[in-house]
Amino acid sequence: MRINQLESQLRKLVQTLAPQLLAIPGCGVLGAATIIGETAGVHRFRSKAAFARFTGTAPIPVWSGNSSRVRLNRGGNRRLNSALHMIAVTQTRGVGPGKAYVERLMAEGKTRTEAVRLLPRRISDVVYRTLKRTDTTASQTSDHKMAMAA
Repeated sequence: MRINQLESQLRKLVQTLAPQLLAIPGCGVLGAATIIGETAGVHRFRSKAAFARFTGTAPIPVWSGNSSRVRLNRGGNRRLNSALHMIAVTQTRGVGPGKAYVERLMAEGKTRTEAVRLLPRRISDVVYRTLKRTDTTASQTSDHKMAMAA
């Protein structure tokens, strides 16, 4: 009972702050709330690459001889990384575009593990664009309200 009340309160707050996050396939209320809370404003990041580095989803390339692979990044914000990972897991189960992306990478010769490691970076870029759009819209709305008040 209490959990449902808290989730409905979170849903209202998320819909107020960044409703487009809930439109991302696999992103639930708790994941969206974690992303909003841990990001603390997307304007802090100069690019989607900087955001990916902060979230720990930027893959680390590893070369050995003629093979080129990516290694798991153990840095970054682990809570945010966990939220993005849960979105990736949900999408690989067929809820969003993640399943097709993983299958395409596997067809190119990557292992399933490598493909799933690359998916959170793709989702990080989508989240960054979504938050950037939301942030821009919010600033334009507040500028418009201030102009109307003056």
